[in-house]
Amino acid sequence: MRCILKKAFIFLLSISFAASCKSDKKIMSQNTVPVAKKMPKSLSIHGDTRIDNYYWLNDREDKEVLDYLNEEKTYYEKMMQHTVSFQNTLFEEMKSRIKEDDSSVPYRQNGYWYATRYELGKEYPIYSRKADLDNAEVQELFDCNVMAQGLDYFKLGGIAVSPNNELAVYGVDDVSRREYTLKVKNLSTRELYKDTIEKTTGGAVWANDNKTFFYSKKDPVTLRSDKIYKHVLGTSTVEDVLVFNEEDETFDCFVYKTKSKKYIVIGSSSTLTSEYRIIKSDDPNGDFKVFAERARGIEYSIAHYKDDFYILTNKDDATNFKLMKTAEANTSSASWEDFIPHRKDVLLEDIEIFKDFYVISERENGLAKIKIVRWDSGESYFLPFEDETYTAYVGTNPDFDTEIVRYGYNSLTTPSSIIDFNMRTQEKDIKKEQEVLGGKFLKENYTSERIWATARDGVKIPMSVVYHKDTKLDGSSPLLQYGYGSYGYTLDPNFSTVRLSLLDRGFIYVIAHVRGSEYLGRQWYEDGKLLKKQNSFTDFIDCSKYLIAHKYTSPEHLYAEGGSAGGLLMGAVVNMEPSLYHGVIAAVPFVDVVTTMLDDTIPLTTGEYDEWGNPNDKAYYEYMKAYSPYDNVTSIEYPNMLITTGLHDSQVQYWEPAKWVAKLRDLKKDSNLLLFDINMDAGHGGASGRFESLKEVAKEYAFLIDLEKKIN
Repeated sequence: MRCILKKAFIFLLSISFAASCKSDKKIMSQNTVPVAKKMPKSLSIHGDTRIDNYYWLNDREDKEVLDYLNEEKTYYEKMMQHTVSFQNTLFEEMKSRIKEDDSSVPYRQNGYWYATRYELGKEYPIYSRKADLDNAEVQELFDCNVMAQGLDYFKLGGIAVSPNNELAVYGVDDVSRREYTLKVKNLSTRELYKDTIEKTTGGAVWANDNKTFFYSKKDPVTLRSDKIYKHVLGTSTVEDVLVFNEEDETFDCFVYKTKSKKYIVIGSSSTLTSEYRIIKSDDPNGDFKVFAERARGIEYSIAHYKDDFYILTNKDDATNFKLMKTAEANTSSASWEDFIPHRKDVLLEDIEIFKDFYVISERENGLAKIKIVRWDSGESYFLPFEDETYTAYVGTNPDFDTEIVRYGYNSLTTPSSIIDFNMRTQEKDIKKEQEVLGGKFLKENYTSERIWATARDGVKIPMSVVYHKDTKLDGSSPLLQYGYGSYGYTLDPNFSTVRLSLLDRGFIYVIAHVRGSEYLGRQWYEDGKLLKKQNSFTDFIDCSKYLIAHKYTSPEHLYAEGGSAGGLLMGAVVNMEPSLYHGVIAAVPFVDVVTTMLDDTIPLTTGEYDEWGNPNDKAYYEYMKAYSPYDNVTSIEYPNMLITTGLHDSQVQYWEPAKWVAKLRDLKKDSNLLLFDINMDAGHGGASGRFESLKEVAKEYAFLIDLEKKIN
């Protein structure tokens, strides 16, 4: 998924090459706006030819490419130099609200309580556990601060503890390409075994023999997770057995263990289709059995309970999904029976299974709901939530034999809470409430609401809004409108201590729940993808026009932001309606849609044909070309823009925003800022440190607030 994350900027002016340039392969000196050379490349398909002047930027090993990127980075730093002090102020302000010496609420698994903590002045987490016994001592498992020493980037992948609690498989990524190296550690002796496996997804699953584990490996070129291997502790990795190879390039595969611990499951999925294979955890040398054959357009996931499997699926035209049931001895789809029927107005999102209860996560009219049901009697009830717009989710619940379900709750004005809820007595225990340090935050000082704009085709588009109670709603206030709208991913209205730095300075913050998410059900997603993708863009624009018409803001004070596929959204709207926005932030943006989707060697491409379409089909090519931000840059006036990327980005390759910036610089007819901030050490997620990432947000906020100051 070209999913969301971090931030940055660059500045622009129109300038032409002087005749005295020593070479057309050089860029201008850092005292002027960077200008990339043009090397026209013809790209032809379906009888249509596109000329890409900046295709040459597609080579991160080329010195000339790196020189250009560094020139852009230098130029960004120069143009934002006057905000550095303010960036530091914002950073310290954001950091001051966060409890540095913080820890998670421990969760119980297999006789141990596991927790994560942060220590004062340190960037990375420390993982620990404690036996569920009186007077048991805390055992430190991994100190990521020590593991990250000397590295520009560090990420610890999934930690898989063996059934006997003695060993842990874990993954490490020190490049930010989401390629993890698996290692094995003895948790008692702290010994690191020689078993090391590279280019994995970072997770592993133990069989019940405590010596065999399964893991997924990535293709070295496309980074697609396409193979599942079996490794036996103490053996050479060359002896690892390939147990599954996903040959369909539109699918990824993964492996996990059911909560009942009875089965190891290999999943294989594309955007529209799923398939699973199972073996018993006690039989790691057995052959995986197909649970139900894949069928185009049929998605399903499985959970095990007693002698049955429960299947969440869209089978039988269940657009919003339903829950079905089948005996574990007969898992073919023909034997599935309805357990919770399909409902037209309710999206069934997930099921969590316990010994005496099961918990249903669903979404109705955009709001998350959590339903508790007894297995024996079918008696059920919903957890009560009071805010008009909020976020609620089932949390970490690895234990099967418990009557406690852990869930999380927050809203745009309510800090996060982690709650343990007794499903039998209906008593709740708030285990942790997010602390907002500094003594200045009061919930009653902020207002949140949900409003609805009418799209040009008559559909109502919901927006979640939050602002300080003293902010004027007369059209004069700055407003940041955020959007994503792809992959069915829903941006829930969550609380953010960081966002307070905008709200307290008079900004209104709006999440536009445009089509392409599943906010209003599965059809909401279907209506914002493939040949309906442009609904996402026009929805966002129509939300902007609503906000202006109803005096939340004005074009002089309206700002927009999106990342990854949300960066595509930004690229599209600035081509379509540039005069609506005073400033735009496009973080790690997916903007060279046609060229990327025609290149099946690029990570993610083949697996995303069902999201964007396959441009080898002329109909999809023409539709995609009509909105692709890079292909549709024209000689018009664009708003002030900040564009960011990471050199090692595996989700959206750095050259997409780099080419986009170069083309914008060449064609745009305004003197507004065009800034390109490049993290030369990170990938799609930006900086890896806990507080280092706040510096990136501070840079974004400084860009917005500085633009607003210039108006006033």
